[in-house]
Amino acid sequence: MRPDIPGVLLVNLGTPDAPTSAAVKRYLKQFLSDRRVVDTPRWLWWPLLNGVILPLRSPRVSKLYASVWMEGGSPLLVFSQRQRDALAAQLDMPVALGMSYGNPSLKSAVDSLLEQGVTRLIVLPLYPQFSCSTVAAVWDGLTQVFSGYRSLPDVSFIRDYATHPAYIAALKASVERSFAAHGKPDLLVLSYHGIPQRFADQGDDYPQRCRHTTDALIAALGLGEGDVMMTFQSRFGREPWLTPYTDETMKGLPAKGIKRLQIMSPGFASDCLETLEEINGENREIFLHAGGESFEYIPALNDDAEHIAMMRQLVTERR
Repeated sequence: MRPDIPGVLLVNLGTPDAPTSAAVKRYLKQFLSDRRVVDTPRWLWWPLLNGVILPLRSPRVSKLYASVWMEGGSPLLVFSQRQRDALAAQLDMPVALGMSYGNPSLKSAVDSLLEQGVTRLIVLPLYPQFSCSTVAAVWDGLTQVFSGYRSLPDVSFIRDYATHPAYIAALKASVERSFAAHGKPDLLVLSYHGIPQRFADQGDDYPQRCRHTTDALIAALGLGEGDVMMTFQSRFGREPWLTPYTDETMKGLPAKGIKRLQIMSPGFASDCLETLEEINGENREIFLHAGGESFEYIPALNDDAEHIAMMRQLVTERR
């Protein structure tokens, strides 16, 4: 009988190896070449990507990464590694970390688990809300890795955890800590990463999963609908993305009497460029410049104890 030896594969998006133009260019090329992320016809996309976007965007983005870079690497990598180590300390099975783009690669993570005798992978993409551009890309990446193997492990794939009680409880605790430290704001904004509206029109249920998280958190906090607003950040390109846009929202809130704001990004399991620079940097400046008086960013769950306990619960439910 084949032994049942489980192991955990944590997967996040990825990061450049260094805050340099060359490293960012390599990372962005891999990321933006994935059809799950950009499905523009290749004959149109390749010249635009290689001739315009990468040469112009890489130097600018590298400076943004440099502004948030940590001693151990990018924030996303550092916090993801801490999550892996903390989860491994609470489980009696191997835990590996792989990235959809960049390093450590998915293949290196899978290989390390198989070398430890793992015969069943419990795959936990660190995206609370499913999207074809993130979670499905993990599925595609694993399929590509497995295409080179003669034997395959069993796979238990966690699609998402948008309303899992332990996830909502961790978010609730994080918000309550912020409220205790800074007082209750005029508005709590939940800013999720956006996707093209077209993806949703074609069947991606990401907007509904974001709404499910928002509704569950509002109920857990005992807040009214007017106390919380859901927005979408990080749009790219010219086609319409999910609305309302976070940055455009920041511009208009002070004129509506919203002077004291707290904001979090529940779709990010780890702090990263999009939370630390875009939200706590760019959007802070937009809000305060428009007349806001107080802007408090609530960090991602990162390696908080409640977050690691949630991961442990998700994994043990698949034992």
